[in-house]
Amino acid sequence: MPATEFKVTIEGSGRHCHVRRETLDALFGAGFELEVKKWLTQPGQFATPHKVRVVGSRGEAQLSIIGPCRRADQVELSLTDARALGFDSPIRESGAVGGSPGCKLIGPAGEVDIDEGVIIAKRHIHLTPEDAEKYGLADKQIVRVSIGGGRALVFAEVVARVSPEYATFMHIDYDEMNAAALSGGEMFGYVTA
Repeated sequence: MPATEFKVTIEGSGRHCHVRRETLDALFGAGFELEVKKWLTQPGQFATPHKVRVVGSRGEAQLSIIGPCRRADQVELSLTDARALGFDSPIRESGAVGGSPGCKLIGPAGEVDIDEGVIIAKRHIHLTPEDAEKYGLADKQIVRVSIGGGRALVFAEVVARVSPEYATFMHIDYDEMNAAALSGGEMFGYVTA
């Protein structure tokens, strides 16, 4: 059976965090509301101007908060960031924080120790149900992504994530963007595994 091949926009995802309502209150003060700095390509998601300090065993880094609030606190780092800060973080799909390291988050009004949530996000493609059907892909299916150019490579183990709440884009972190010499917004062929 021939592999499905199609093109999709690749976006780089920088280090950032997602917080619960209770964590936001502790870090910024009760009733604090996240402001929209920039709407992201995933519907309803936005970058904020608000930053927190993430403290690891070897150092700390300042991360932007992505809104809106979520059900679980989550810190997303690249492997380079995790090693530099002293985290032995697993590579996981967003939201799968069970058993991952925790950390201290410091905001302008207080600090919070989270028990788990520091991960390296697994590379993935968000797909609308219509696009998934069009390309013959299912939720959680693993695909390969071929990238051309001066540092051509193939990303394996890319998770297809299908939901009516998504827009069709691929997300990788900046370690992966740099490995392929990408600047974002390029179109590349994907091949199912």
